[in-house]
Amino acid sequence: MAKSKAIAKTEKKILITGGTGFLGTHIVRQMLAAGERNLKVMASRVPEWMKDSGVEAAEGSVTNRTDVADACHHVSAIFHLAGKVSRDNNDAASMNKIHLEGTRLLCEAAKEAGVVTMVLASSSGTIAVSEDKQVFDETFPQPVDVISRWAYYASKYFQERTALAEFDGDGRRLVILNPSLLLGPDDERLSSTKVVLDFLGRKIPYSPAGGLNFVDVRDTATAFIAALEKGRHRERYLLGSENMLFAEFFGRLERLSGVPAPVLKVPKKLAMAGSSFIESMFASWGKASPVASKEVEQAEFYWYFDSSKAHEELGFTSRDPQETLNDTIKYLCENFLGAGVFGKG
Repeated sequence: MAKSKAIAKTEKKILITGGTGFLGTHIVRQMLAAGERNLKVMASRVPEWMKDSGVEAAEGSVTNRTDVADACHHVSAIFHLAGKVSRDNNDAASMNKIHLEGTRLLCEAAKEAGVVTMVLASSSGTIAVSEDKQVFDETFPQPVDVISRWAYYASKYFQERTALAEFDGDGRRLVILNPSLLLGPDDERLSSTKVVLDFLGRKIPYSPAGGLNFVDVRDTATAFIAALEKGRHRERYLLGSENMLFAEFFGRLERLSGVPAPVLKVPKKLAMAGSSFIESMFASWGKASPVASKEVEQAEFYWYFDSSKAHEELGFTSRDPQETLNDTIKYLCENFLGAGVFGKG
C-alpha cells in the first residue's frame, strides 16, 4: 500500500503558471535536465519544444476560472509565476486583474484540487526600497508608503497578501520568493533585460542617483526549485546578487560592451520634475513619451537588500555578477542587435 501511494504521488504534476516567460523557461529547462517529467505549463501558448520534451500544456489564462480549474487538476505543487510587468501606472487595472484576481482564482482552484505546495514569484520591491542606502532583509516592515506610488509593486504587494490569506491551513505550504531585477540569457520578451538593451542602444541619457540589485535568472530558477522542498510556509526569501549604484552598474556594462556609460548627472528633483513635464507634453500631443516618469522616479531610489536567509535555508548561491552581465549582453547582441555589433562578447 505504501508503495502504491508513493507511485500515485510521483504521477501528480508540478504546475508552472507563466512557464513560458523568462524565469519559467529556465525553471522548466532545469527541471527537465534533472530528469523531472511530471510537468505542466500554463500559458496562453506553450512552445513545441516543451511539448516535445513531455511537458503537458495547459493553455489558458489565470484570470479564467475554468482554465485555472483545468490546469490544477491532478497537480501536487505549483510555481505561480504568471504576471505582467509594467512601470506605467496606467496599467494598474490589468496588473491587478492578473496579480490579485488571478492569484485568488488559482488559490481557490488549488485548494479544491488538493494541491499541497505553492511557490509564489513576487519581487524584492515589495520589501527592499528606500530613499537612502538602507540594506533590507525579510524582517523589515514592508514599505507600503513607497510601494503605493507604483502600480506594479503595489499589485505584487497585494498579490502576496492575497496568497497568504487564500492558501493556508490543512497542511498547505505557501513560499514567497522575492528576486530582484532578473538578468541573464533568453529573455525573449525583454520583460526584465530591457534596461541593458536600452544601455547598449544608447537610450539612457543620464546616470540616476539611486542604486539597484540584480540577480541571474539561472540562479533564481535553481532557488525556486529548491523552495519546493526547503521553503517554509508563509516565509519570504529575498534573492539577489549584489547591491550597486546605477553609475557602477553602467560602468560595468561599459567595460564589457565598449558602449560609453552616460556621464550626465541630474539632481533628483530636476530629473523627476523634468520627466513628468516631458511626459505630460507628449500626452497632450497624443503621442508616446520617450521618457517614463515612473521609471525615472524608481531609479532615484535604492533597492538594496541582503539574501542571507535564502542562502541559509534554500542553499541559494549567486554567480559572479560579471558573468551575468556578460551573458546578458551576449544574448541581447546576438538576438536583438546583431552578433558582434560591438566587437565584444
